[in-house]
Amino acid sequence: MPEISPPKRRLVILISGRGSNMQALAQACRNEGWPAEVAAVIASKPEAAGLEWASHQGIPTAALYHKDYASREAFDAALAAEIDRYEPDYVILAGFMRVLTPGFVNHYAGRLVNIHPSLLPAFPGLHTHAQALATGVRVHGCTVHFVTPVLDHGPIIAQGCVPVLAGDTPESLAERVLAVEHRAFPAAVRWLAEGRVTLTSDHRVNVLGDPDRLFAWSPAA
Repeated sequence: MPEISPPKRRLVILISGRGSNMQALAQACRNEGWPAEVAAVIASKPEAAGLEWASHQGIPTAALYHKDYASREAFDAALAAEIDRYEPDYVILAGFMRVLTPGFVNHYAGRLVNIHPSLLPAFPGLHTHAQALATGVRVHGCTVHFVTPVLDHGPIIAQGCVPVLAGDTPESLAERVLAVEHRAFPAAVRWLAEGRVTLTSDHRVNVLGDPDRLFAWSPAA
């Protein structure tokens, strides 16, 4: 009898803007033959530019605008209902600029993954690149992590690091961080798709095969 391949893990990606990380994930999934598929891209803004790109790739899309809902809880309930239509194995936050309610986060416990543009636990919240420059750190970066009800907190899957250079602005630093995000994020999501990621009892991440989980920026990358 022919060998039966296991079902592909289904990914729903949430965005708020152009979705450059979403594009990096979708392209890596397709080009590298992950055992996964991007089941849908959902945006928090109808005008999010990433929706058009996803649609052109044949990926189902949807948008929910938070101002159409009476409360944060109502928006999150509607968002969860839309996500669950696609029966995802993982929900990936790729620049999704909404603070999610504990009820939403707990609904996807162990399946909700975010990328944050700093080396957590340093610089949670917004304006991370300006925060880094203001404090004078010499190394900055990004963190891929499981989401918990605590903002920008949770077990770390992978990180990327970049140097902070003399004369950097928040914009130049952001560009460097984004380049390493596009390496760290696809690697981490691929590990999830391959079923290699587990959480220990003390809420730490193990990855089968013990790959390097720190991605360093280089000018040639």
